[in-house]
Amino acid sequence: MAMQLKTSLKLSQQLRMTPQLQQAIKLLQLSRIQLEEAVRNELIENPVLEEVQDSVEGEAEIIKDERQASEEKLDPAKEADPDPRSQEEFDWESYVESNPKPPASMGGGNEEIMNYENFISANQTLSDHLTWQANLAGFNEEEEALVNILISYIDDDGYIKTDLAEVAAEEDVDPKELEEMLPFIHEFDPAGVGARDLKECLLIQAKHLQEDTNDLVYLVNNHLKDLEKKNYNGIAKAMNVELETVIDMCKIILSMEPKPGRSFMSSDTQFVTPDVYVYKVGDEYMVSLNEDGLPRLRVSNLYKNILKGDQRSSDKTQEYIQDKLRAAVWLIKSIHQRQRTIYKVTESIVKHQKKFFDMGPAHIKPMILRDIANDIGMHESTVSRVTTNKYVHTPRGIFELKYFFNSGISKTDGDSLASESVKLKIKQLVSEEDPKHPLSDQKIVEALKKDGIKIARRTVAKYRDVLKILPSSKRKKYF
Repeated sequence: MAMQLKTSLKLSQQLRMTPQLQQAIKLLQLSRIQLEEAVRNELIENPVLEEVQDSVEGEAEIIKDERQASEEKLDPAKEADPDPRSQEEFDWESYVESNPKPPASMGGGNEEIMNYENFISANQTLSDHLTWQANLAGFNEEEEALVNILISYIDDDGYIKTDLAEVAAEEDVDPKELEEMLPFIHEFDPAGVGARDLKECLLIQAKHLQEDTNDLVYLVNNHLKDLEKKNYNGIAKAMNVELETVIDMCKIILSMEPKPGRSFMSSDTQFVTPDVYVYKVGDEYMVSLNEDGLPRLRVSNLYKNILKGDQRSSDKTQEYIQDKLRAAVWLIKSIHQRQRTIYKVTESIVKHQKKFFDMGPAHIKPMILRDIANDIGMHESTVSRVTTNKYVHTPRGIFELKYFFNSGISKTDGDSLASESVKLKIKQLVSEEDPKHPLSDQKIVEALKKDGIKIARRTVAKYRDVLKILPSSKRKKYF
């Protein structure tokens, strides 16, 4: 069959990701803090954009009133001394000599008063605390250098996770010398710092106890796995001691700190700013966007006038302003579109999850992205971007918008229950269990079945891991 070339016309449609569309998608999935940062950066880079200040006119009126008031106060002085030359002939030197500067305690003079209430105390880190102890230990220069190297490799939990051979190779020192200096760090506060694993950490703390710890050290060295499984009978039989003695030793071990550096960790609170509010008005729920802190943008009138009638500006200037103007208009439209989409998605969520808002998280319904996408006439990917890193303030608390989307668990009556509701029921069952006889995963399955919930044991285990609940063997308490 002979090959030949020929031309033909074909009409087709395809989606092109223009820069404007890419920007709109990017803005849609940004969190509130990231959006504020992006807008601030755009305000710096684009001179056509400017922020609307709501209080500009009010401040102007205040300044005007203050200016008029000050002029009225100065009028009597002007009448008393109408000759302006008398102001210039005033003897300022004698005035300064007769009016010395007030003392520093009264707030005068050039010396600044230190207001200690405005100072914020700096938190001491674990590294600072250990370095301070090393400086007081009386080491020579070589020993102090080795100790500081070891301190630099201690993580926030108080452990040295890097092998000492690797530390010696990286720092170009003798590994034996590092090994010899490590016991000195083990004497530092907090007890257990500088350990390389949990066993060593517990042994260091055991040696700090002011009592006979031979059996305790033997238990940590040889029966740590049994201790994890709470196999106290097995430990007592292996050590040939009474069960009560083993329980007393286990109480001491459980009182130890597995993370010695925990007390030096930063405890800064991370605050969440909601993107949207849901208020209850009567029997209905109203949705309101959170606009606080978000810059309100507009196009500068100055550059508008330049485009309209300024004939002195060059073609390059006009072209530059046109490009910046198009970018500014598209950014404003994209932000408005983002806010409208968040509003529509939240409004649809409130409509679908009314029982949640009325009665609490236990009554949340199964819902997927497609349900909201079909309701508001948008694609699932758009709903997914809108609900990522967005938070809603409700009468039931602050929740991420993703929280309302969950799978369904079948019930014996043919209905379905949201997975979040099942997790709450599992959490409730575990909280009400007998600590000496905790519920196994199979018993939790049977308890849920009595409530009409059909669920597999492996699903219970998965939800238990999500809720950070230990297995029944590790939840069991003997004392």
